[in-house]
Amino acid sequence: MILGFIVFWPIGLAIIGFKVWQKRSGYGGDVFSFAEERAQAARDACRGWGGQRREARGFGGGWGPRPTGNTAFDEWRNGELARLEEERRKLEQAEREFAEHIEQLRRARDREQFDRFMRERQSRGPDAGPAQPAP
Repeated sequence: MILGFIVFWPIGLAIIGFKVWQKRSGYGGDVFSFAEERAQAARDACRGWGGQRREARGFGGGWGPRPTGNTAFDEWRNGELARLEEERRKLEQAEREFAEHIEQLRRARDREQFDRFMRERQSRGPDAGPAQPAP
Protein backbone atom coordinates (compact mmCIF):
# COMPACT_ATOMS: atom_id res chain seq x y z
CA MET A 1 0.00 0.00 0.00
CA ILE A 2 2.83 2.38 0.86
CA LEU A 3 4.56 1.52 -2.39
CA GLY A 4 1.28 2.31 -4.16
CA PHE A 5 1.32 5.80 -2.66
CA ILE A 6 4.97 6.31 -3.59
CA VAL A 7 4.56 5.15 -7.21
CA PHE A 8 1.15 6.65 -7.97
CA TRP A 9 -1.17 7.96 -5.26
CA PRO A 10 -4.46 6.77 -6.84
CA ILE A 11 -3.19 3.18 -6.59
CA GLY A 12 -2.63 3.67 -2.86
CA LEU A 13 -6.14 5.08 -2.45
CA ALA A 14 -7.60 2.15 -4.39
CA ILE A 15 -5.82 -0.32 -2.13
CA ILE A 16 -7.06 1.49 1.00
CA GLY A 17 -10.60 1.43 -0.40
CA PHE A 18 -10.31 -2.30 -1.12
CA LYS A 19 -9.04 -2.96 2.42
CA VAL A 20 -11.96 -1.01 3.93
CA TRP A 21 -14.44 -2.92 1.75
CA GLN A 22 -12.71 -6.20 2.58
CA LYS A 23 -13.05 -5.59 6.33
CA ARG A 24 -16.73 -4.59 6.06
CA SER A 25 -17.75 -7.46 3.76
CA GLY A 26 -15.66 -10.14 5.42
CA TYR A 27 -13.93 -11.07 2.15
CA GLY A 28 -10.89 -13.21 2.99
CA GLY A 29 -8.88 -13.00 -0.23
CA ASP A 30 -6.35 -10.47 -1.43
CA VAL A 31 -6.55 -7.98 -4.30
CA PHE A 32 -5.21 -10.44 -6.87
CA SER A 33 -7.59 -13.28 -5.97
CA PHE A 34 -10.48 -10.79 -6.05
CA ALA A 35 -9.46 -9.63 -9.53
CA GLU A 36 -9.09 -13.24 -10.68
CA GLU A 37 -12.56 -14.15 -9.36
CA ARG A 38 -14.13 -11.14 -11.11
CA ALA A 39 -12.37 -11.99 -14.39
CA GLN A 40 -13.56 -15.61 -14.17
CA ALA A 41 -17.11 -14.42 -13.51
CA ALA A 42 -16.92 -12.17 -16.59
CA ARG A 43 -15.62 -15.07 -18.73
CA ASP A 44 -18.41 -17.32 -17.48
CA ALA A 45 -20.98 -14.65 -18.28
CA CYS A 46 -19.60 -14.30 -21.81
CA ARG A 47 -19.71 -18.06 -22.33
CA GLY A 48 -23.33 -18.11 -21.21
CA TRP A 49 -24.19 -15.31 -23.61
CA GLY A 50 -22.50 -17.11 -26.50
CA GLY A 51 -24.38 -20.30 -25.62
CA GLN A 52 -27.68 -18.43 -25.76
CA ARG A 53 -26.85 -17.15 -29.22
CA ARG A 54 -26.03 -20.68 -30.44
CA GLU A 55 -29.35 -21.95 -29.08
CA ALA A 56 -31.20 -19.15 -30.88
CA ARG A 57 -29.57 -20.26 -34.14
CA GLY A 58 -30.68 -23.84 -33.57
CA PHE A 59 -27.44 -25.44 -32.36
CA GLY A 60 -28.11 -25.62 -28.64
CA GLY A 61 -26.83 -28.03 -26.06
CA GLY A 62 -24.57 -30.04 -28.33
CA TRP A 63 -27.45 -32.32 -29.36
CA GLY A 64 -27.38 -31.30 -32.99
CA PRO A 65 -29.51 -28.93 -34.98
CA ARG A 66 -33.22 -28.62 -34.38
CA PRO A 67 -35.66 -29.20 -37.22
CA THR A 68 -36.52 -26.09 -39.19
CA GLY A 69 -39.84 -27.35 -40.45
CA ASN A 70 -38.56 -27.65 -44.02
CA THR A 71 -37.87 -31.37 -44.49
CA ALA A 72 -35.85 -30.90 -47.68
CA PHE A 73 -33.50 -28.47 -45.96
CA ASP A 74 -33.26 -30.64 -42.84
CA GLU A 75 -32.37 -33.70 -44.96
CA TRP A 76 -29.74 -31.74 -46.89
CA ARG A 77 -28.26 -30.31 -43.68
CA ASN A 78 -28.13 -33.73 -42.02
CA GLY A 79 -26.46 -35.20 -45.10
CA GLU A 80 -23.86 -32.42 -45.15
CA LEU A 81 -23.18 -32.84 -41.44
CA ALA A 82 -22.73 -36.59 -41.92
CA ARG A 83 -20.37 -35.95 -44.84
CA LEU A 84 -18.33 -33.51 -42.78
CA GLU A 85 -18.17 -35.96 -39.89
CA GLU A 86 -16.87 -38.64 -42.27
CA GLU A 87 -14.23 -36.21 -43.58
CA ARG A 88 -13.19 -35.47 -39.99
CA ARG A 89 -12.79 -39.20 -39.31
CA LYS A 90 -10.71 -39.60 -42.49
CA LEU A 91 -8.46 -36.71 -41.45
CA GLU A 92 -7.97 -38.20 -37.98
CA GLN A 93 -7.07 -41.56 -39.54
CA ALA A 94 -4.58 -39.91 -41.92
CA GLU A 95 -3.05 -38.04 -38.99
CA ARG A 96 -2.62 -41.29 -37.04
CA GLU A 97 -1.07 -43.02 -40.07
CA PHE A 98 1.34 -40.14 -40.62
CA ALA A 99 2.38 -40.16 -36.95
CA GLU A 100 3.04 -43.91 -37.21
CA HIS A 101 5.07 -43.35 -40.40
CA ILE A 102 7.20 -40.67 -38.72
CA GLU A 103 7.74 -42.98 -35.74
CA GLN A 104 8.90 -45.78 -38.07
CA LEU A 105 11.32 -43.38 -39.78
CA ARG A 106 12.74 -42.35 -36.40
CA ARG A 107 13.18 -45.98 -35.38
CA ALA A 108 14.90 -46.80 -38.69
CA ARG A 109 17.24 -43.82 -38.30
CA ASP A 110 18.04 -44.79 -34.71
CA ARG A 111 18.66 -48.39 -35.75
CA GLU A 112 20.96 -47.28 -38.60
CA GLN A 113 22.95 -45.02 -36.25
CA PHE A 114 23.25 -47.76 -33.66
CA ASP A 115 24.36 -50.32 -36.26
CA ARG A 116 26.98 -47.88 -37.58
CA PHE A 117 28.24 -47.35 -34.05
CA MET A 118 28.51 -51.10 -33.46
CA ARG A 119 30.38 -51.64 -36.77
CA GLU A 120 32.86 -48.88 -35.92
CA ARG A 121 33.32 -50.28 -32.43
CA GLN A 122 33.97 -53.78 -33.73
CA SER A 123 36.40 -52.51 -36.40
CA ARG A 124 38.53 -50.84 -33.73
CA GLY A 125 38.99 -54.13 -31.98
CA PRO A 126 38.96 -55.03 -28.29
CA ASP A 127 42.39 -53.47 -27.54
CA ALA A 128 41.50 -49.98 -28.77
CA GLY A 129 40.31 -47.39 -26.30
CA PRO A 130 37.30 -45.13 -26.75
CA ALA A 131 36.93 -43.59 -30.19
CA GLN A 132 38.20 -40.07 -30.64
CA PRO A 133 35.49 -37.64 -31.74
CA ALA A 134 35.82 -36.36 -35.27
CA PRO A 135 36.77 -32.66 -35.49
